[in-house]
Amino acid sequence: MTDLDEIDFALLRALAQDAGQSAGALGREFGLSQPAAWRRIKRLQESGIIAGRKLDLDAEKLGFGVTVFLGVKLATKGRVSLEDFERAVTAIPEVQTVEHVLGMYDYRLRVVARDISDFERVLRRRVMTLPGVGSVDANVLLSEERRPGPLG
Repeated sequence: MTDLDEIDFALLRALAQDAGQSAGALGREFGLSQPAAWRRIKRLQESGIIAGRKLDLDAEKLGFGVTVFLGVKLATKGRVSLEDFERAVTAIPEVQTVEHVLGMYDYRLRVVARDISDFERVLRRRVMTLPGVGSVDANVLLSEERRPGPLG
């Protein structure tokens, strides 16, 4: 679907800010009836432009005060080791994102922990014992500025 108009882009920007808005509220905001807004949103979903709606949780308020980005270089490469690593790492609840990347590392992980000692436990007992892990580089998140996506 490449024929998006300004109202489609406005709906996407509004939903990117708050995915929980109703079609009625969005319709009022953009001069559409509730059914017309709903049809547009449904069309955007069916075309795959809207792939889902996420709940944005505040990790710090949930007791996870430390976020660490890990660069993981695998010791051995090959299809089997990649699949084994990916299957094992996605089972670790503290790992929020797993990104297969090109460059200095094979994977970039976003890991949350209650504090530094909790992170050390996750690193030693869970991450370093994953199949194929060679080396790991850690960067502790100090602050984060959330910016609007490509439409914002």
